[in-house]
Amino acid sequence: MPIRKALMIDCVSPVTLQVLVTLFFFVTMNAKADSSVWVATSGDNKVYLGGTVHLLRPDDYPLPDEYDQAYADSERLFFETDVSSMNDMAVQASLLQQLTYSDSRTLQTVLNKEAYESLASHLATVGMPIMMMEKFKPGLVVSTLQIFEFQKLGFTPQGVDVYFNNRAIGDAKRVGELESVQEQINYIANMGEGNESEFILLSLDELEEISSSMEDLIRAWREGDMQALAELFVDSMRSESEDLYNSLLLERNQNWLPLIEQMFSEDGTEFVLVGAAHLVGDDGLLSLLQARGYQVEQL
Repeated sequence: MPIRKALMIDCVSPVTLQVLVTLFFFVTMNAKADSSVWVATSGDNKVYLGGTVHLLRPDDYPLPDEYDQAYADSERLFFETDVSSMNDMAVQASLLQQLTYSDSRTLQTVLNKEAYESLASHLATVGMPIMMMEKFKPGLVVSTLQIFEFQKLGFTPQGVDVYFNNRAIGDAKRVGELESVQEQINYIANMGEGNESEFILLSLDELEEISSSMEDLIRAWREGDMQALAELFVDSMRSESEDLYNSLLLERNQNWLPLIEQMFSEDGTEFVLVGAAHLVGDDGLLSLLQARGYQVEQL
């Protein structure tokens, strides 16, 4: 299930923007463990890193105990972006503006005949005429379809990120972010650009697998099964699109690494919560930290 299996903000009720970028964006150990939480240390300084799932079902709670352990031991929490701003109407307006075509382009002009007709057929099964989406960019189209599927499966925007952001606010803990909301919007707006037809066709195929793949995802995430997580996300994404892998995972991990390293020199302990795909594999944050000499242990 590649990274483009991301959810979307619809025109009425917003869903966390992070979901758009990386639905469940999860390192280096290949044995099964107890949770997707790690602690990286440098001397007496430490930073916790937790892999998140951006949407969960009510019965997926409570979270594994290791998340509470890291939270209780931390003074500051860092998320991919500013979670609280997702309810800002100005952010929502900017998102929708940048995810729709403002020029003469439409889905019919950017998609080939096969992709356009396949999309139209799929939309008909959910009772939505394709004309309602003609000005949507591919990232918005796919995310909208995915949110329909996840809603059917009982998933809600109350994922790990929102849960801990709300707790931190209630407990008066400081929060921060690794990238701006605008940066996340840019990633989504550019999804599939230049390969729109391939992107739509592959995404439609993946919609058929969401039910079974989500069960595999949640199980692997709860158990800290790093090998399974890498196979579900990183390996499949990289094999299908090296460009997508580089822009959504590799480049962002490299941008975040110096920000995380800076935390080791600051007072107190931080808990960094990012989509679990960002922690997995040779280019995951945990591998990058290990390569820089930090000790990394799974809780």
